[in-house]
Amino acid sequence: MSASKNQPASAFRAVCPLDCPDQCGLLLHKQDGKIVKVEGDPDHPVTRGYICNKVRNMTERIYDQNRLKYPLKRVGPKGAGQFSRISWEEAIDTITSHWKKLIATEGPESILPYSFYGNMGRLTAEGMDRRFWNRLGATRLERSICSSAGSVGYQYTMGGSFGMDPEDTVHSKLIIFWGINAASTNMHQVALAQKARKENGAKIVVIDVHKNQTGRLADWFIPILPGTDSALALGMMHILFAENLVDIDFLKKYTIGWEKLRDHVVQYDPTSVSNITGVPVNDIYRLARMYGSIEPAFIRIGNGPQHHDNGGMFVRTVSCLPAITGQWLVKGGGAIKGNSGWLAHNSARLQRTDLLKNKNTRVVNMNQLGDALLKLTPPVKSLYVYGSNPAVVAPSSNKVREGLAREDLFTVVHDLFLTETAKYADIVLPATSSFENTDFYTSYWHHYVQLQQPVIEPYGQSKSNVEVFRLLAAGMGFEDEAFVQSEAEMIADALDHPQNPYLEGINYDVLKERHFVKAKVKPLLSEKLPTPSGKIELYSERMQKDGYPPLPTYVPLPDDDGQFPFQFVPGPNHNFLNSTFSNNVKHIGMEREPRLFMNQVDAEKLGIKDGDFIRVWNDRGECELKAAVGDSVLPGVVVTQGLWADVAGSSPNYLVNSLTPDRIADMGGGAVFFSGRVAVEKCKPPKQRG
Repeated sequence: MSASKNQPASAFRAVCPLDCPDQCGLLLHKQDGKIVKVEGDPDHPVTRGYICNKVRNMTERIYDQNRLKYPLKRVGPKGAGQFSRISWEEAIDTITSHWKKLIATEGPESILPYSFYGNMGRLTAEGMDRRFWNRLGATRLERSICSSAGSVGYQYTMGGSFGMDPEDTVHSKLIIFWGINAASTNMHQVALAQKARKENGAKIVVIDVHKNQTGRLADWFIPILPGTDSALALGMMHILFAENLVDIDFLKKYTIGWEKLRDHVVQYDPTSVSNITGVPVNDIYRLARMYGSIEPAFIRIGNGPQHHDNGGMFVRTVSCLPAITGQWLVKGGGAIKGNSGWLAHNSARLQRTDLLKNKNTRVVNMNQLGDALLKLTPPVKSLYVYGSNPAVVAPSSNKVREGLAREDLFTVVHDLFLTETAKYADIVLPATSSFENTDFYTSYWHHYVQLQQPVIEPYGQSKSNVEVFRLLAAGMGFEDEAFVQSEAEMIADALDHPQNPYLEGINYDVLKERHFVKAKVKPLLSEKLPTPSGKIELYSERMQKDGYPPLPTYVPLPDDDGQFPFQFVPGPNHNFLNSTFSNNVKHIGMEREPRLFMNQVDAEKLGIKDGDFIRVWNDRGECELKAAVGDSVLPGVVVTQGLWADVAGSSPNYLVNSLTPDRIADMGGGAVFFSGRVAVEKCKPPKQRG
């Protein structure tokens, strides 16, 4: 790769593969064929050389002594992690022979893939794999565990995943981080906000259920009860209309339904909203008046509040605010939920949706994997897992593990490590890291497409997803040309997308030369929006047709777990990304230990002190954590951060997703991780137990 003015000759350009909006540009330093140092690429226009500790210590993961080197077959009980080495030939033959028999006797829908974006490379996550599953006719997976509820909610208002350019944040004078711990999950958005604070005097407001790192850096932190965010947004609208802090000219020209919305929000008076949200009345007035009088005003809409039963409606609601004050026409004003619409590639050509012959093939929502493995009829008889670790990350994890333990379930896992899920597998396949692959990346926050080329040789006998699915296709006897395309050809097909003019001029050859290229993004309202009306839809007839209220509405959370006193929110950690890095010694050391944050008032009632070991439970499961007592959460709320790997032995149990419900959110088939309730009690530390 060619060196730039800031790039040492020994460094190779790369892309951070993690499921993170920042998608940083990297420089990888090599010595004797190995990566010895990971740095940020100072030439990347958005990430500018700054990277998080997760990625800075990526070499600890790539060269971890526990990384898988060759295929394995199970020789002990499921879950015990007892395996013996086999060849790739035996592995592929074992898998395809089993599948051929299943297809002949049970049909192809007896096979279920389970994957997500453990590696955000488009070929890795949704390329040759999707072609294979389409051709096979396997049960289809609805991959909706992350942002789907909010994406649908935002789409009802704005037409698609289109927001402001994050680089314009430097012009903002009011920045609201709403339900996002951006210091841990979108660090460059924080850097841009801090630059705006330094250069423009911008005020940073954080609204969240937990005063985490992002809350601590704010000029004003507003704690809120979980699942009530849409009520706060509606209360702000009430004040904005009542005090004439709205942009009538903007509303008339660029929106539909603003008069109906104005009349609708009369019912969301500050006193009622305060009783719902736990936010004091004076703070609701202060927030609304700030938003109505300071411009440019920018809202970074987080994933947190959309992980509730009412999550889609929250995003639909908060996405109306920039229109009410006309922020979309001001540089540095507007919102970002996601920006993937600007970089949408030709997914039909990449995934070869034409290979799916039976359009009525059944679909399983990935949030309900436990039910799919235990209750689905006809049953799932084989599971193939890659890019995910459902034994830890899926909701209702005890149910998932019960399903994985079925002796009649033939399970294959393709991963870098013998994960908790892989311990239940019959065949385990070693996966390459992203730095060993050719792939392209499209951020869902900034506007750059990036190319990754191999920097190091594959570790041991590991293979990429593209390679493995080519082998599986050959083993199944699939002769379609789709399975012999090179990575370069697949990338060229994916970027050939006439329906997306923003990708014009971006192709494989250009990326190979320049490594990252910005899409030809236009001002958001310079043309019609992809809504039915072509405008911002404050009132949505399409929502009404789909069975939702056509106006933004607060919908209380269900009381399914009402017998348990605490609302439970398992947020993200700082040094892991979901379960990635949770098994790596360096990252565990940085993260220290899992804690449950609870209010001092609640702790005193239960006789719990800071640092005590506590049992957290409901009717789905239990786990054990240390108490972090203080005022970082409101009374009645408990918060933990992160997904921790299983601890050797029986205790302590850190499986927080054993507590989370596997209900489906109001929109998009989304997860409701944050809508569970739990009970808490003090318990003895493991070392004091008999």
